[in-house]
Amino acid sequence: MHIGDRLTVTSDDGDFMLVKSLTTERESYIPTNYTARVTHRWLYTGISRFKAVEQLMLPDNINGSFLIRESETHKDCYSLSVLMREHHTNVDSVKHYRISHLPNGWLYISPGLTFPSLQRLIDHYTEWADGLCCRLTKPCFIGGWDNLRPIVIKRPTINWKDITRSVIFRRKRTESDNSLVSEGLREAINSYLLMTEGSDLEWDT
Repeated sequence: MHIGDRLTVTSDDGDFMLVKSLTTERESYIPTNYTARVTHRWLYTGISRFKAVEQLMLPDNINGSFLIRESETHKDCYSLSVLMREHHTNVDSVKHYRISHLPNGWLYISPGLTFPSLQRLIDHYTEWADGLCCRLTKPCFIGGWDNLRPIVIKRPTINWKDITRSVIFRRKRTESDNSLVSEGLREAINSYLLMTEGSDLEWDT
């Protein structure tokens, strides 16, 4: 592994992480405190202000590209870093905005405009600049990110004609039980039938 490599985390035991390089696809253990974590594509943990500027100034980013990082100067606060590209002057800069907490846990950049979560804050400033240098457009570019493919598990569509009472009201499920009817759905149907047909009715299981 080298400085600047893009990695995916395979496992994390606290002090060390097993990671896989997006470039070489090789795995290795590395110290946790030598990495910066990215979640939701835009939330960076363990990145400095200087490194945030360096990342946003990459040529792949556009005007309004952004990231959110932990504040270096204010504990328990975040900082929003936004790239501002001045096409008419060819002078690019990165602006930083402190994201503070209210006692109730809500967040704000401007005290008159509060949000229940970072996602809601981003959603708002993606629509309107509202005091920022520009409207947020897209998260900071991360090389190799677009090559990652999420694993999608699609459950087959339920054919209700094939669902019997024994499937719905089976008391215990085994490891080999691959029923299409979840425990929650069983409980909901069971409760509905008991309310509509009488609580003294017992089903064969």
